[in-house]
Amino acid sequence: MKIHFICSCNVKSRSAFDYMVKTYGQWEAESADCIVALSGDGTVLRAFHETAELGIPVYGMNRGGVGFLTNVYREENLIERIEKASPLKIHPIRVMAERQNGETFNTIAVNELYLLRETHQTAKIRVKVDGILRMPELVCDGIIVATSTGSSAYNYSANGPIIPPGSRLMALTPISSFRPRGWRGALLSSDTVLDMEVIDHTQRPVCAVADYVEFRCVSKVRVYEEKNMTLTLLFDEENELHKKILDEQFAT
Repeated sequence: MKIHFICSCNVKSRSAFDYMVKTYGQWEAESADCIVALSGDGTVLRAFHETAELGIPVYGMNRGGVGFLTNVYREENLIERIEKASPLKIHPIRVMAERQNGETFNTIAVNELYLLRETHQTAKIRVKVDGILRMPELVCDGIIVATSTGSSAYNYSANGPIIPPGSRLMALTPISSFRPRGWRGALLSSDTVLDMEVIDHTQRPVCAVADYVEFRCVSKVRVYEEKNMTLTLLFDEENELHKKILDEQFAT
């Protein structure tokens, strides 16, 4: 099996990378059968962003902090583990953002897209769902659009719902909503097209973050599921994501 290893800059990750490359070899991503990410969830997300167009499965092993998307790190029998791993098929969300000066950006997000205020002033965001105005003015610190894969991350910390894998839903969750008072967000079909416009974006600047890719001073953002792109995340049988998500919902 041809493996392309990636790591983060922490010591554990670098040490694991050196050992794995020495033991299993290192192939260019374009010719690899699998990407192995040696760190935490951030490195798994980076692997998808950097290799999404190649359609290569990603297998993570935790040598970082949070490892919700990773497997337990073990040095032996890596190829056998990959061959036996259960695949989770993911459609990322497409994020199309526009800055105040008209500059545009286009990327994907595996976990979430969130808008966040850049200054001491609250953000004011207008929300359209499938072209219909649903929220004329949300006054808040920000708002999250989370996939089922990422719903247990930032979304859950902001009191959004955890979505089981395969549910074909997205979570729309406010961050510290001030007006309307008590609005807790919405669950939306994955077929939904979301348009979010920053009101008074010059006075109240907002950044958009797709997983870890950040765009400053955005004026509008469109988000929808990218059905033409399928990503594959591999899990050991005892470590499948749906089990982790079920456990997370009953964690105390």
